[in-house]
Amino acid sequence: MLTRSDVAAAPLRPAARIAGIGVSEILQIGARAAAMRKQGHDVIVLGAGEPDFDTPDAVKEAAFRAMQRGETKYTALDGSPAMKEAVREKFRRDNGLDFLANEISIAAGAKQVIFNAFMATLDPGDEVIVPTPYWTSYADIIRIAGGLPVLVACDAANGFRLTADQLERAITPATRWLMLNSPSNPTGAAYTAADYRPLLDVLLRHKQVWLLADDIYEHIVYDDFRFVTPAALEPALRDRILTVNGVSKAYAMTGWRIGYGAGPATLIGAMAVVQSQSTSNPSSVSQAAAIEALTGPQDYLVERRDDFRLRRDLVVDGLNAIDGIDCPRPQGAFYTFASCAGMLERTTADGRRIASDRDFCAYLLDAAKVAVVPGSVFGASPFFRISYASSCAELEEALSRIAQVCSKLRR
Repeated sequence: MLTRSDVAAAPLRPAARIAGIGVSEILQIGARAAAMRKQGHDVIVLGAGEPDFDTPDAVKEAAFRAMQRGETKYTALDGSPAMKEAVREKFRRDNGLDFLANEISIAAGAKQVIFNAFMATLDPGDEVIVPTPYWTSYADIIRIAGGLPVLVACDAANGFRLTADQLERAITPATRWLMLNSPSNPTGAAYTAADYRPLLDVLLRHKQVWLLADDIYEHIVYDDFRFVTPAALEPALRDRILTVNGVSKAYAMTGWRIGYGAGPATLIGAMAVVQSQSTSNPSSVSQAAAIEALTGPQDYLVERRDDFRLRRDLVVDGLNAIDGIDCPRPQGAFYTFASCAGMLERTTADGRRIASDRDFCAYLLDAAKVAVVPGSVFGASPFFRISYASSCAELEEALSRIAQVCSKLRR
């Protein structure tokens, strides 16, 4: 009789398209923190990009009513007519933009919208300009789609924003897309209309370059900052812009997995081809919930934004009170991106040298039991990201622990 070893398969040969692409380091940090908790350690995790608020009750009730009505079947491939109409209304109300139904795509999260767009448009060797610091998935999605991410380092002195000169220098005949995320993950930096204008002028001169605007943090902006999306600023670029958004962040619906994109019908149609051979339609029940989120009362968005602002100020002020850390005040999202350059070359009590932001973050996890994410994950060192989507009490405790262990580092 044959044994298992007799019929053992050859080792798996992963596809070249995923060679060098691993599981998100952010998830790895979260997994290590979870393991430490399981061992009995009191670990505070400030790494996840997920609001701690619950999904609004009205949204959950809308999903329940949809199930009671039997809305548990397939919907149209890239979104039900009602869902697309809700997105159209959102763009008219919030952005002064009017799209047709065939210019709207609904997917299982904003991440899938981006994936669909690049799979539908990139051939091997095509380039996508990505300002850094950047959300790590951007570059990996581009690579899986066969493209080449062109990472352009943006200076902290300019608020981590891309300049027109940088964009001009980065464009080549192979450039297909520019990606912009405002407000940004990981920095919280955001672009005003005046910041966008020189960039859009560059794009007007380079007609082969399209713009993907990731607006997922649109409703989480602070102080007197006024959000604006590029498609509303330059009508001449309307047929070269894909505007991406979703309900995950503002409406605390990360697990519902609904994102949407708006752009020219030709692009939306090509994206539908990709989606037709992957997930098909997004969840019917989640679409019903998202319709309520987008069309129902919006007043709680202001309340939650104000709560995030208080947390932002708590974290920024707490970090800046620590010798060796410099933290700018973000304009949006729910992250701080602080420099730990002043901590480098210091040593721990047992003689270990802090040589990088990764070393510093590992030290915070080991010594303070606080999990944060090194800036090198996002293409910028020596920085670290804190997600302040946690309670003020937890943030205060984390800051106290960080201050305490930093004070023990030797110069």
